[in-house]
Amino acid sequence: MNKTPTPRTQVSHRVRRFLRRTLAVSRKEVAHVSRDPMTLYVALGLPVVLLLIFGYGISFDLDRSPLAVVDYDRTPVSRNLRESLTSSGEFLLAATPDSADDVDSWFRKNEVSSALVIPPGFAANLAAARSAPLQILLDGSDGSKAGGVMGTMSALLRNWAAGIAGPAAASPIEARVTLLYNPGLKSSIFFVPGLMAFILAIAGVLLTALTVAREEEQGNLEQLFATPVGRLDVVLGKLLPYLAMGIVQALLVLAVGAVAFDLPLAGSPFLLAAGTLLFLVAVLSQGLFISVIAHSQQVATQIGALSSLLPSLLLSGFLFPVERMPMPLQVIASIFPSRYFVTFLRGVLLKGSGFSVLWPNLLAMAVFSVLVLAIATKRFRRRVA
Repeated sequence: MNKTPTPRTQVSHRVRRFLRRTLAVSRKEVAHVSRDPMTLYVALGLPVVLLLIFGYGISFDLDRSPLAVVDYDRTPVSRNLRESLTSSGEFLLAATPDSADDVDSWFRKNEVSSALVIPPGFAANLAAARSAPLQILLDGSDGSKAGGVMGTMSALLRNWAAGIAGPAAASPIEARVTLLYNPGLKSSIFFVPGLMAFILAIAGVLLTALTVAREEEQGNLEQLFATPVGRLDVVLGKLLPYLAMGIVQALLVLAVGAVAFDLPLAGSPFLLAAGTLLFLVAVLSQGLFISVIAHSQQVATQIGALSSLLPSLLLSGFLFPVERMPMPLQVIASIFPSRYFVTFLRGVLLKGSGFSVLWPNLLAMAVFSVLVLAIATKRFRRRVA
């Protein structure tokens, strides 16, 4: 005599069938990826290449900046000043023009970035405790570089003047600055978390942006839906293999960042893993949504590149602080998960922030993932119907 299945048994059977169908779609996607070396390169090789290129190529650190020194004084004191500037490593003595009028030609040839003019009587003024002005000339065609040169040279000149004047002439007020989270002011430490979000966003979106579009171009969707699989089975089945590759991507980027750029991990590794997983689901869902609405692989690639590259580069806080952007741009930036992941990474990697501080970023990425996955699933049903 057959027993009537209980509601709990029916639910269990449905869950098992759902998992079998989802894993079947995942195995199909894994087989396709394993036969496509370009996909494997995009998934595993491209993130490491991009991290090394951008990590070493983007730097605001001042190192061996070419300097011209016009020394009208020609005394041991002026020579000592010149040597103190170039011995630190930030400046490289590239020219010693006889006149300040000759400096302009060096600037026009891009052979120097700054020039120091030491007037006659400089040493005598110092010895008599009189004002001893110096002139600093900067190439203002690159504003960020000029600002760095000006700040570095001003600090070196103050330190040299304090050493010449001695402690007796020092001010009774001394301000001691302590740099937190990045004591050496290494630009790589600041950039690598943003680079990680940038790289994972591009690779994640592009990986999944072609999946459904490729199936449609090859005419496989009709065959796929002749089987018992449902729309959610297909969406999740296609998402899972790329999520596994995304985890490998993240581990590779973190490992290269730690080895090549001394990237620290001040916070919890479990919190880092949770936030990275949420971000991967978000960008992979974004790619799936693009693949669903696109009519071809070419269109999917173009939309995926634009919707991942520009927001993660310009609107995430990677290069420019979001707080300083106009309000309309801040609103647009709040849509994309990269904006929250950059803040999350800098918090957990550099500052050691915990869940109590970073939970709004985690929540924003989770909401984005759920919404985009739901929209992609619904839109997928409408297109293949």
